[in-house]
Amino acid sequence: MLSYRHSYHAGNHADVVKHLTEVAILDYLLKKDKPLCYHDTHAGAGLYSLQSEHALKTAEYQGGIAKLWQYEAQSSLLKRYIALINQLNPDCELAFYPGSPKIAALMLRNDDHIQATELHPTDFPVLKSQFVRRRYTRIENTDAYAGFKAMLPPLVKRGLVLIDPPYELKTEYQDLVTGLQEAYKRFPQATYAIWYPVIERIAVEAFINSLVATGIKNQLRIEFNLHADSHGHGMTGSGMLVINPPYTLAEDMQRALNEVQQQIGEAASRFSITQLVGE
Repeated sequence: MLSYRHSYHAGNHADVVKHLTEVAILDYLLKKDKPLCYHDTHAGAGLYSLQSEHALKTAEYQGGIAKLWQYEAQSSLLKRYIALINQLNPDCELAFYPGSPKIAALMLRNDDHIQATELHPTDFPVLKSQFVRRRYTRIENTDAYAGFKAMLPPLVKRGLVLIDPPYELKTEYQDLVTGLQEAYKRFPQATYAIWYPVIERIAVEAFINSLVATGIKNQLRIEFNLHADSHGHGMTGSGMLVINPPYTLAEDMQRALNEVQQQIGEAASRFSITQLVGE
């Protein structure tokens, strides 16, 4: 089943939280001279036009990046994120929004490695075309968890693995837990950032509990809820479960999300940052 297209949702409030987390982790890893590897499991098309039929149909970006991209941020993390968006929109018009692999490409150095998997037959060639001239890049049209077995551990021994499924099928939650355990065995020193939607609270907590139950240490939970929890009314928020987070991540996200909440939040909006499992 490959009906999910991120082009309908690019730049929404969930993307803001996901990509702030990604930027914070990569910025920390880039402080060291040694090369790193960025691995993206559900990479999408890489770059999205906010003037496309898909984006205009839902206009979800209007509640996310559109409220932030010209904001004069105070936190260094939010400034860095906004600067990346502006880099792609130099004409003072919000026309494009980067997916996770594009953000990585904008941030990483020439000797850093990028790995990505994408199954969708339309999105994959678009993604691959953006990396044809970049060294140390591997883009595969394969299943995310098959990609773990084929591509991990990478040649370089540090990095970020971003796991961002569409959660179209009920089995995807268990598939993720199983896949994560496989990846962690192969590449335990990596930072893992797992995105999840908040749709039904009971299901969310069961999923989080299953990640904790893996026994993997050092798990940090970051969650931003635009609306109050509801039942059957779509995504009200989203979160990131980060394994082996940089020690600076919780404080960086606290400062950034304080500002994000002020700019895009509503009366019921809230966020939380919780260390679920110690080191």
